[in-house]
Amino acid sequence: MTTNRRYAERVDRMMDARVLQRTAETGKLETLTDQELQLSSTPVTKDPQPKTVNAWVRFGGIPVQVTAEACMWTPRAVAIRFMVGETQYRCWVWAGAIDGPA
Repeated sequence: MTTNRRYAERVDRMMDARVLQRTAETGKLETLTDQELQLSSTPVTKDPQPKTVNAWVRFGGIPVQVTAEACMWTPRAVAIRFMVGETQYRCWVWAGAIDGPA
Protein backbone atom coordinates (compact mmCIF):
# COMPACT_ATOMS: atom_id res chain seq x y z
CA MET A 1 0.00 0.00 0.00
CA THR A 2 1.31 3.46 -0.81
CA THR A 3 0.83 6.84 0.83
CA ASN A 4 -0.54 9.87 -0.89
CA ARG A 5 2.59 12.01 -1.25
CA ARG A 6 0.68 14.85 -2.82
CA TYR A 7 -1.32 15.56 0.34
CA ALA A 8 0.99 14.16 3.01
CA GLU A 9 2.30 17.56 4.16
CA ARG A 10 -1.20 19.02 4.30
CA VAL A 11 -2.48 16.10 6.36
CA ASP A 12 0.53 16.42 8.69
CA ARG A 13 -0.19 20.15 9.20
CA MET A 14 -3.85 19.44 9.92
CA MET A 15 -2.93 16.77 12.48
CA ASP A 16 -0.39 19.10 14.12
CA ALA A 17 -3.06 21.82 14.35
CA ARG A 18 -5.51 19.37 15.96
CA VAL A 19 -2.92 18.22 18.49
CA LEU A 20 -2.08 21.84 19.34
CA GLN A 21 -5.77 22.70 19.72
CA ARG A 22 -6.38 19.75 22.06
CA THR A 23 -3.26 20.57 24.08
CA ALA A 24 -4.33 24.22 24.45
CA GLU A 25 -7.70 23.03 25.77
CA THR A 26 -6.09 20.88 28.48
CA GLY A 27 -4.47 23.61 30.50
CA LYS A 28 -3.41 27.20 30.93
CA LEU A 29 -0.52 28.60 28.90
CA GLU A 30 2.54 28.95 31.12
CA THR A 31 4.70 32.07 31.03
CA LEU A 32 7.77 33.28 32.90
CA THR A 33 7.15 35.12 36.15
CA ASP A 34 8.08 38.74 36.91
CA GLN A 35 10.79 37.44 39.22
CA GLU A 36 12.30 35.34 36.40
CA LEU A 37 12.06 38.16 33.85
CA GLN A 38 13.45 40.96 36.05
CA LEU A 39 12.12 43.53 33.57
CA SER A 40 12.71 46.43 35.96
CA SER A 41 16.47 45.83 35.83
CA THR A 42 16.92 44.22 32.41
CA PRO A 43 16.89 46.01 29.05
CA VAL A 44 13.96 45.05 26.79
CA THR A 45 14.08 45.26 22.99
CA LYS A 46 10.78 45.75 21.14
CA ASP A 47 10.70 44.76 17.48
CA PRO A 48 8.40 46.86 15.26
CA GLN A 49 8.47 44.01 12.73
CA PRO A 50 8.26 40.76 14.76
CA LYS A 51 10.20 37.79 13.40
CA THR A 52 8.65 34.36 12.87
CA VAL A 53 10.22 31.70 15.08
CA ASN A 54 9.58 28.17 16.32
CA ALA A 55 9.11 28.13 20.08
CA TRP A 56 8.48 25.58 22.79
CA VAL A 57 5.60 26.48 25.12
CA ARG A 58 3.68 24.60 27.80
CA PHE A 59 -0.05 24.28 28.25
CA GLY A 60 -0.76 22.87 31.70
CA GLY A 61 2.72 21.36 31.81
CA ILE A 62 2.48 19.73 28.37
CA PRO A 63 5.25 20.93 26.03
CA VAL A 64 4.38 21.70 22.42
CA GLN A 65 6.22 23.50 19.64
CA VAL A 66 4.45 26.40 17.92
CA THR A 67 5.18 28.82 15.12
CA ALA A 68 5.14 32.26 16.74
CA GLU A 69 6.21 35.86 16.37
CA ALA A 70 9.03 37.14 18.59
CA CYS A 71 7.79 40.59 19.66
CA MET A 72 10.19 41.56 22.46
CA TRP A 73 13.23 40.10 24.12
CA THR A 74 15.78 40.47 26.86
CA PRO A 75 19.20 38.82 26.96
CA ARG A 76 17.55 35.71 28.51
CA ALA A 77 13.87 35.66 27.48
CA VAL A 78 11.61 36.25 24.48
CA ALA A 79 8.00 37.51 24.37
CA ILE A 80 6.05 35.62 21.72
CA ARG A 81 2.55 35.59 20.30
CA PHE A 82 0.89 32.82 18.33
CA MET A 83 -2.48 31.59 17.20
CA VAL A 84 -4.27 28.38 18.09
CA GLY A 85 -7.39 28.27 15.96
CA GLU A 86 -9.07 31.65 16.42
CA THR A 87 -7.37 32.42 19.76
CA GLN A 88 -4.20 34.48 20.09
CA TYR A 89 -1.84 33.59 22.91
CA ARG A 90 1.04 35.62 24.35
CA CYS A 91 3.73 34.55 26.77
CA TRP A 92 7.37 34.91 27.74
CA VAL A 93 9.71 31.94 27.22
CA TRP A 94 13.40 31.41 27.89
CA ALA A 95 15.59 32.33 24.91
CA GLY A 96 16.68 28.68 24.72
CA ALA A 97 13.07 27.67 23.93
CA ILE A 98 13.32 29.49 20.58
CA ASP A 99 14.59 27.37 17.68
CA GLY A 100 15.13 30.27 15.30
CA PRO A 101 13.30 31.41 12.21
CA ALA A 102 10.41 29.24 11.10
